[in-house]
Amino acid sequence: MAAALTVEVRHTLPGGFLLRAGVVLGPEPAITVLFGPSGSGKTSLLRAIAGLDRPQSGTIRAGDTTWLDDSVCLHPQRRQIGYIQQDDALFPHLSLRDNALFALRSLQRQEAMQRVSTLFDSLGIAELADRLPSQVSGGQRQRASLARTLATRPRLLLLDEPLSALDIPTREEVRLQLRRILASLNIPTILVTHDRADAIALGDFMAVMIKGEIRQHDRTPVVFSRPSDPDVARLLGVETLVEGTILSTDRGMALIRVGPIELSAVCDRPPGPALICIRAEDLTLHKHAPEAQSARNHLSGRVTSLDSDGPRVRVGIDCGFPMVATITRPAAEDLALVQGSPIIASIKASAIHLIAR
Repeated sequence: MAAALTVEVRHTLPGGFLLRAGVVLGPEPAITVLFGPSGSGKTSLLRAIAGLDRPQSGTIRAGDTTWLDDSVCLHPQRRQIGYIQQDDALFPHLSLRDNALFALRSLQRQEAMQRVSTLFDSLGIAELADRLPSQVSGGQRQRASLARTLATRPRLLLLDEPLSALDIPTREEVRLQLRRILASLNIPTILVTHDRADAIALGDFMAVMIKGEIRQHDRTPVVFSRPSDPDVARLLGVETLVEGTILSTDRGMALIRVGPIELSAVCDRPPGPALICIRAEDLTLHKHAPEAQSARNHLSGRVTSLDSDGPRVRVGIDCGFPMVATITRPAAEDLALVQGSPIIASIKASAIHLIAR
């Protein structure tokens, strides 16, 4: 896409709430993940961008070209968008190659064959071209669907829950493949998902949507580590969310109180009430107090719970306020943790995120 895409639409959704979403995408070929719970309006926004649904009001512009306003609603084909829905929607009676060729039926046969052959080679499914969709795996069908869409040379690619129909092992494999493929396409992409792992793994940018509204839109690492409000923090799986107070700030460092405990955090907000956000993976556990480090807070406490989470263990801790840490199973064994064990929890000042209340 040679120009930025600006979207600002309003529409009453079936759930009764208002879609009032605004998104601005730059002209660079980045992958933007539209992330949110089921029913939050993600697909409705995607269909509005594609031109499949017309919102009650709003504007959509690609550079100087208006796709939607009060008097204009550009036909989907004229928007030059590639749209892949949750179902791969391949014709079951056609081979993978013929499915892709169907999208190019307006071209000369030789040109269409060359274009499809190049795409199948680049997506690693050339040897499967003559097979029916029922004869290949879910991940291979997904790549065939992607090839069919890319064959039309879209200026913008829209993917709606592209991994939702896959089982967990296949999903993890295809997620890695999809990221590599999308990064190599040089086409701006908007990808809808409600799966946190998909969002983090696939997106250069993340737009978090809750009840029809974009709550935060930034680079994925920024959104993940610095959620803008409590709802976004909960949706992104921040394990420790507790009320506290910013007591004072000095040169980018804040002294905060949580219950009876005082902590240091990197923060330039003024004193006042705040929500303290700590991710479980940012906590380090020790049997004995480590040597003092200026960048860390060391809190004495006790283990309140232990829950297996595959190769990792979730450890509930009470250090004057409840926290959750995740550590590897070998680390838990080395610490000989049981419920009630005394423990030291360390957290870097830079790993504590504060949301003003």
